[in-house]
Amino acid sequence: MPALSPAFADIVELLTAVPDGDDAAVAAVRMRDAQLTKPAGSLGRMEELVEFLARWQHRPVPRLDNPMVTIFAANHGVTDQGISAYPREVTAQMVANFTNGGAAISQICALHEINLRVFELALELPTGDITREAALDDQMCAATIAYGMEAVAGKPDLVGLGEMGIGNTTVAAALYAALYGGTGADWVGRGTGVDDDGLRRKADAVDRALALHKDELTHPLAILARLGGREIAAMLGALVAARHQKIPVIVDGFVATAAAAIAHAVNPAAINHCIFAHVSAETGHAKALEHMGQQPLLDLGMRLGEGSGAALGIVLAKTALHLHANMATFADAAVSGPAD
Repeated sequence: MPALSPAFADIVELLTAVPDGDDAAVAAVRMRDAQLTKPAGSLGRMEELVEFLARWQHRPVPRLDNPMVTIFAANHGVTDQGISAYPREVTAQMVANFTNGGAAISQICALHEINLRVFELALELPTGDITREAALDDQMCAATIAYGMEAVAGKPDLVGLGEMGIGNTTVAAALYAALYGGTGADWVGRGTGVDDDGLRRKADAVDRALALHKDELTHPLAILARLGGREIAAMLGALVAARHQKIPVIVDGFVATAAAAIAHAVNPAAINHCIFAHVSAETGHAKALEHMGQQPLLDLGMRLGEGSGAALGIVLAKTALHLHANMATFADAAVSGPAD
């Protein structure tokens, strides 16, 4: 069995030695929540969202002054196998659309005052076609993870992870199959809207990639290098850095969850600071979430990507925090509290 490349040593350490959340901050949130003019627990997961922010921001009074969605964009050599309804030039075109405000994610963020940052990852240099060669060598994969860690340098107080990359639902399906077992047909979905022939090509590409690299899929980070993409590696880096900088994370859909799945496979506790925004309509996302024991916030039948679900998760978090901070207490409103 090949040993894990030394290029990944620091990343494994960061994923393993993760700081804990702040239980005292959660207790402070619960103390205030018990005084608000509503029955205990009546806001359900909205109350949990405030506790989540407090725990991972390490603040008894959490805040959302600088929420941010990050989109990492990359291209994939496996598109040569006819696995997408769109050419990979669309990746760069959509990046321009994000920047120009024309995309769904741009409009969600503008409406709800969420910062949007887009990171292009060598769009002119697609990863290797995973049916023929490794997506990335170990050094490039590690360097891309490190690059993703810099995405949280602007001190956001909540990060939403999103991506753009023609072909990346095939890549994510390959990662899930390598991590959790099964064939390509178990994990691929329609992605950008491929027809039945395209769906078969996607499943076949995953199966061929798994067979080609089977002897090297010995560690989650090796799986990422052989089968993954630059955007998935960068999202993993952002996730890791956020944990160490006391920043909670909201993860988008099928592809973004693949980055969290790599972290979880190294150390299940490494994603405790993450909430999963929604369950995608893409085949396999619900199964991946189940493998990680995660319950998504929303189920809206979405499969757009580009951080759109993560942004809606941030909208919910902002709403939850606003309620927590601004609702009257029983004493403020002269409303009788629960009977003793």
